[in-house]
This record gives sequence, C-alpha cells and structure tokens, in this order.
Amino acid sequence: MQNQITQSNATASPTSNTGTVLSVRGSVVDARFPQRLPAYLNRLNAGENGSVIVEVVAHLNAEVVRGIALTPTSGLARGAPVVDLGHPLQVPVGRALLGRMFNVFGTPIDKREPLTDIAWRSIHQAAVPLMQQSTQSEILATGIKVIDVLSPIERGGKAGLFGGAGVGKTVLITEMIHNMVSQHQGISLFCGIGERNREAEELYREMQAAGVLEKTIMVFGQMNEPPGARFRVGHAALTMAEYFRDESHQDVLLLIDNIFRFIQAGQEVSGLMGELPSRVGYQPTLATELAELEERITSTNNGAITSVQAVYVPADDFTDPAAVHTFGHLSASIVLSRKRASEGFYPAVDPLRSSSKMLMPAIAGKRHYETALAVRQTLATYEELKDMIAMLGIAELSASDRANVYRARRLERFLTQPFFSTEQFTSKSGRLVSLEAALEGCDRILNDEFADISESSLYMIGSIEEVKS
Repeated sequence: MQNQITQSNATASPTSNTGTVLSVRGSVVDARFPQRLPAYLNRLNAGENGSVIVEVVAHLNAEVVRGIALTPTSGLARGAPVVDLGHPLQVPVGRALLGRMFNVFGTPIDKREPLTDIAWRSIHQAAVPLMQQSTQSEILATGIKVIDVLSPIERGGKAGLFGGAGVGKTVLITEMIHNMVSQHQGISLFCGIGERNREAEELYREMQAAGVLEKTIMVFGQMNEPPGARFRVGHAALTMAEYFRDESHQDVLLLIDNIFRFIQAGQEVSGLMGELPSRVGYQPTLATELAELEERITSTNNGAITSVQAVYVPADDFTDPAAVHTFGHLSASIVLSRKRASEGFYPAVDPLRSSSKMLMPAIAGKRHYETALAVRQTLATYEELKDMIAMLGIAELSASDRANVYRARRLERFLTQPFFSTEQFTSKSGRLVSLEAALEGCDRILNDEFADISESSLYMIGSIEEVKS
C-alpha cells in the first residue's frame, strides 16, 4: 500500500516542514508555514516537545492552515513551533494488534509492552469501489436464536443495537465476539466512541474472563478527550479492520458503541470551526461525514466487515436527523427491552420491535421467512391478549386464543439462551445454536409438538433436542 509505512508515525524527518502557531482558540489552532503549506488532513505536532497533535482541516491562505487539536492544548501559545509530519494520522495494522487496546493514535493503552517493527496505515481510506464489492446478500449466523430467526444480520452489513443501560448490550456484544471467533474463525474489533473509562475497563476485563480477548482488538476515544479525537477514532478502528479483510482475507465483526457520539463529536468540531448549524443544530456536513465512515463497512470477494452499532435515539425522537441518517445505513435493527430483561428473558431482544431487511424469501429462504412470520404473528397476538388475561383470566379466552397463548409462552422461553460469556455467573454452560436448529425448534413449537411439556423445560436451552433430555 502506498500509504503504509514501517516506522513510528510520531516522529518527523530532519527535512520536516516547520512553522509557528498564530492563534489558539480552544481546540482550534492556526499555524503559519512559510516554507510550504501542509496538505489537507495532515498531522501536525505542535509545542516545544510536539505533545499537541493537530489535524489540518482548512487552508486559510497561501501560508496559514487551520487545524483541530486531538489532544488538550493547555500550554500551547503563539509562536510555538509546529512540525508537519507530511502524512495524515496513522494507526498500526497487523496480527500483533490482537488482544490489545489502543487510542486514536494507535498507541497501546493497556500497560503492556509497546509494539515494535509494525506497519502503519493512514486512517483516511477510500470506500471499496462498487465493482469490487460482493453483490450477494448473505446472512451472518451469530449462533443466537432470537437474532438469527427474527432479525438476521447481513454479512458485510450494518446492524443497529438499541437499548438503555443495564439491558444486556455488553453481554450480547461479548457473546457475538465469542461466536465470531469460534464459528467463523474471524476477528472482532470493538470501537468505543465517547466511552466512559469505567465502561472500557469493565469490557476489557469481561472479555478477558470470557476468553475472547486474544481474538479481539479494542480502540477507544474516551468521553473526556477532545472532540477531534472522538471524531477520528471510528476511522482508526475501520483502518485496522480493513487490514484483516483485505490482507488476511478474514471476516471482521466491528462493534461500535456509540455511533451517535460520532455524530455528536462532528457537531462539536463543526461548531469550533464556525460552520453555520443545520437542522436541530447539527453540522451541515452530517450526511457526508456519516457516509464516509459507514460506506467503508462492506463485503468484498476476499472478506467482509460486518458492523453491529449501538444507536442512541435523542429523546426517543426517530425523526431526529442523527437517527434518520443512521437508519438509512442499517440493514437490521436489534431492540433490547428492559421489560423483557425484568421478566428474565435473556437475551432481552424485543422480537416485535426488532427487524431486518434480510428477512425476505429471496435472501433468507422461504422456510425461514414463513417461520419468522408465524413466530412474530403468534407473539403479536399474545401481546394483544395480555390485557384481557390480566383482567379476566386465561380461562375466559376462546380455545384457539388459549392455544395461541400457550404457543407464544413456549416460543418466548425457547428464544432465551445461555451464553458462554455468562457461564461464571449463571452456572449454565453456553450454547451456540445453528440457524437450522433454531428454525426447527420454532416450527415444532408452532405445530404444538410440545403442548404437553411444561414451559420451564424450554427455558434457557440450546436446540429443541435438549427438551427430551
């Protein structure tokens, strides 16, 4: 690759282009370069020891550039030296990254040994051209029944994970990583945009305990970091993922938490640059910036990057520009419900609110489509009857409605599943269930094959064959 180098990206050559700081306004730094103007998106090191890292975002005239600082600017003053490194921000790529945690600059932050003799690559890469993309729509089996049956994820697509705190997003993400490693021999990459340091540290320890850390790379732009760093951490993670797809020809599962914070960081950068705000105060370049990130997540004939993105919907307003533009890129929506979690249904996926564009006869197949439709209709009818059952009791329902309720209750329990990542908490060994086994179980329950068996026998099992045992 022409933008791949093998030395550290933090040092400059003796013939570096140097300049001086003209002004510092928060994270906005203006610098004058009399020798030659740094290119757009180039990395600048400012200050006496080069500790302030700046990315060029505008050319003001023939000698002056404007940049956004990706590190705190405290201590930086007018007249301070600035060095143009001659290349954009870069991150390391390669198998040596597995099991490690990085920041937006590609520096390990897990207090382990530093990386040596490793290739670096620019975080700004073009999306794969249409002619090189895979034109086949394939379902990526996760081994999680409720997702594979009712909201299948597209290989090389984007799935949105919706849910508040404490409903099981992290557990679901950890299980997906475990199944990706064991089922697809793939690589998992977790990107935390605007994460709290508590969340990052907990996730690192949980992945270590679950035994999936050695096949995972973690990249974080913490909540307390400047908006420029949070805005670029997604690009850094994608660059690492693209290496495994294009060079190692492996499937990559990219988990992003939270994509709304990427949009929020772009809004802050836009405000700092003095751009006129667009609708609801968002940056005028919202659609372009989101597309630049999302369009790099795709499948080729060599491998695929499949993304599961946690999505925050501001004030539950689905007409918010951030939500509208994000939904436009998603091929599946997985909604986690606090009500289901309180009832003990884990994973707490809401089967009626979750959906997928893959659930069509032409893609998923006729049997999968019809089974999923029947499951959804059965659960929807049960939801409508819940108020009547609460007031009058189940005995007042007609025979057909009662049969439907019993079917729905068994389906709800069958769609629960013990996870490998929670074995130490539940004492239940994890289950990885194939799509065929999940569909067979749903079909047999819908055909009243287990009408005489207690509902509890279907709770927290893998395949339907476990009922007999």
